[in-house]
Amino acid sequence: MSYAQIVLASRSPRRSQLLRQIGVPHEVLAVEFDEARLPGESPREYVQRLAGDKAVHALRLAAGRGECPVMTADTVVALGDEILGKPESATDCDRILGALSGRTHEVMTAVALHHAGALRLELSVSRVTFRSIDIDERLAYWRTGEPADKAGGYAIQGLGAVFIERLEGSYSGVMGLPLYETTRLLQAAGVRLWQEWESP
Repeated sequence: MSYAQIVLASRSPRRSQLLRQIGVPHEVLAVEFDEARLPGESPREYVQRLAGDKAVHALRLAAGRGECPVMTADTVVALGDEILGKPESATDCDRILGALSGRTHEVMTAVALHHAGALRLELSVSRVTFRSIDIDERLAYWRTGEPADKAGGYAIQGLGAVFIERLEGSYSGVMGLPLYETTRLLQAAGVRLWQEWESP
């Protein structure tokens, strides 16, 4: 069986944009979910558990939308065992970017796809090295408004790209939806790519 559309259980505009980039029609479903980290859970374990649990939860919310696959994704920015979330203030942004300054961190994005009664999951792990960022630049970046809703306090596809000295891994994975891994899941589920460009 092939599918012409999926349900994307994520409010991230970047994930929706990346699915459109590869021509996959989708319906966006907002999902509220407890994202608390379990005691002793590593960043890798956490992001995979969260994506999988969200997919199961979203499947129940998507009941009545037919049999189309349900996709979720989660991204964490990890410096060692510490997960760096979204900054809540200028002080918090300065702390996060100060921790990343001149160092290499990992960005992990887990993608889960639930269809035909089965849950499949892929994980992308990228290593991102920042140049040194002084406090004036960190605070100036906060004032642009870009860091406020970004894990790790920066956007690789935006103004924050100027901080990145080196990337080892997936550019789209750091954005929030690794397209190589996502494509593997979609094709295994019978979802067609590039539908916007198909001949009638």
